[in-house]
Amino acid sequence: MTKFIIALGTFGWVLFASGALAEQDAQYSPYAGEEFPMQLLWGDTHVHSSFSMDANVMGNTRLDPGDAYRFARGETVTANSGQSVRLDRPLDFLVVSDHAEYMGVLPKIRAEDPVLLSDPDGMRIFTALNGDPEVGRSIVDELVNSLATNTPIFNNDSAKQDIWTEITLLADRYNQPGVFTPLIGFEWTSMPGGDNLHRVVVYADDADRAGQMIPVSAFDGDRPEDLWAFMQSYEEKTGGRILAIPHNANLSNGRMFATEDSSGKPIGQAYAVTRSRWEPLMEVTQIKGDGETHPLLSPDDEFADFETWDKGNLALSGTIPKEAGMLKHEYARSALKTGLEIEAKTGVNPYKFGMIGSTDAHTSLATGAENNFWGKAVLVEPGTPRTNETFIRSAASEELDIIAWQQVASGYAGVWATSNTRDSIFEAMKRREVYATTGSRIQLRFFGGWRFGENDLLQPDSVFSGYRKGVPMGGDLPPRPAESTTPPGFLIMALKDPLGANLERVQIVKGWLDARGESHEKVYDVAVAEKIGSTVNVEKATYSNRVGQAQWASYWQDPDFDPAQGAFYYTRVIEIPTPRWTAYDVVRLGTEIIPEATMVVQDRAYSSPIWYTPGRARGTNSANISPVNRLTKSSLE
Repeated sequence: MTKFIIALGTFGWVLFASGALAEQDAQYSPYAGEEFPMQLLWGDTHVHSSFSMDANVMGNTRLDPGDAYRFARGETVTANSGQSVRLDRPLDFLVVSDHAEYMGVLPKIRAEDPVLLSDPDGMRIFTALNGDPEVGRSIVDELVNSLATNTPIFNNDSAKQDIWTEITLLADRYNQPGVFTPLIGFEWTSMPGGDNLHRVVVYADDADRAGQMIPVSAFDGDRPEDLWAFMQSYEEKTGGRILAIPHNANLSNGRMFATEDSSGKPIGQAYAVTRSRWEPLMEVTQIKGDGETHPLLSPDDEFADFETWDKGNLALSGTIPKEAGMLKHEYARSALKTGLEIEAKTGVNPYKFGMIGSTDAHTSLATGAENNFWGKAVLVEPGTPRTNETFIRSAASEELDIIAWQQVASGYAGVWATSNTRDSIFEAMKRREVYATTGSRIQLRFFGGWRFGENDLLQPDSVFSGYRKGVPMGGDLPPRPAESTTPPGFLIMALKDPLGANLERVQIVKGWLDARGESHEKVYDVAVAEKIGSTVNVEKATYSNRVGQAQWASYWQDPDFDPAQGAFYYTRVIEIPTPRWTAYDVVRLGTEIIPEATMVVQDRAYSSPIWYTPGRARGTNSANISPVNRLTKSSLE
């Protein structure tokens, strides 16, 4: 195995540009002759406001989408608990992804909107919410249960159009190109039989386009194929652009990354093409569990059991238990392997996705960091006895309950873009030049190619070498040069969160397909700090950066490469141990926590993969390559 590692101190090379730095340096000309994405933008693609029915009935009646944008861009807002809150580091972009089902209905009814109250069902809901508390609870139960039965109790197209228009115009109002970008979006909330098939849908467009069609809901169709048909119709009608991001596959009980389509037939080429077109990303980590891999799927991976939620699905009537055979179809790494298997049969990989993190917060507050975690819902915001409360209750068994301390302070999306604009961020998502973190702001670059060498890390423009001589995360390796017998090489550049913990190690995860069509995986340590171990003082919720490494630049070649075997590679960067949010709660709030609660965490980042396909013709997937990637690929010709 070829490895070349440069370990850099805190003041090592600056290989990255944040959105804020880029704004400060706007008076300088860009690097001559290059158009590479040099801005690292941080965002959350999955936040719910008071306009989501479930968020509203769980106490978020105060903070609407505008408040979510104001909080994300660094303004102070008043939480539903009455506390003043502000992010210590603003985000660069945000998607307010309120559920399409009953979107905006409850806040409008509470505000006595005349359009909604003129509808008999709207008036019935209003009367119930403002009368006897028992009747109010009954109507809430009816609303929630209607999601399970796919039978809406309020369905007024005129009201839905008015609400959607308001939402899209709010996003436009807060849009500040170069400073802060609200991307218009919603969540399609399908869960047949309680199995989570949810997708966040993201638009590249402004209100003029996005507002032309009311979002599709699970009431309109609960199969992913129904969602994709809506997306196709939207693009054809408006000329706009749209994508979908699956999340919480760990709660799908084996349905999110299955080998069959919704009708139970084996996935064929048409399905694979359609899914890969509309779903270029996966939300791999969030409050309801981390979804990179599972210890039963990756028994040789010592870091596989991370914030694992594996008890069952998301059934509203009570969690349905998990079976071991479901796991393969629920986690990113195994799904990427399944994608290779399907591609070998159909010629198309339906699970060729990049990875991002987001929160799924229902508080309107995008908080993914351990030391400032505001929880999934208002009921578990700081200041409440939130850690020991039952968070998700199962009707089947107490053993299947999820306790509030099991919420995960996660995550964020890192996006490599040319500018902080809707178009640039959306293009980065489409080409998968994005990565996930579990709440830290680790800075990460990952390139693959055939012409890299150790000297590339010694150049002052190593990032440019990555683009000129290879492909970035999310890309496809070009065909190996005919005269070459060397394996692919990879450049990895990782920098700690400037306000966070040092890095313990940098790894490459490889998955591949053997000659029998069976998939395999292996984790390689590319760089490990000389000093590792835990410095966490749980009683004080402190840690020290006297262990670990601040920054690495690494070159790695695959020692087990077989040119006949299709493969994917992604980078995982793991921090040193730090206090988990539960430890901060004990110190700051005086919380008494149950002994089994986790108090220490090793946050991490996952890059989007780079794929190798044997015999892949030049130009494959070129329709999905952005102008930036076309530019970089042309240098390989």
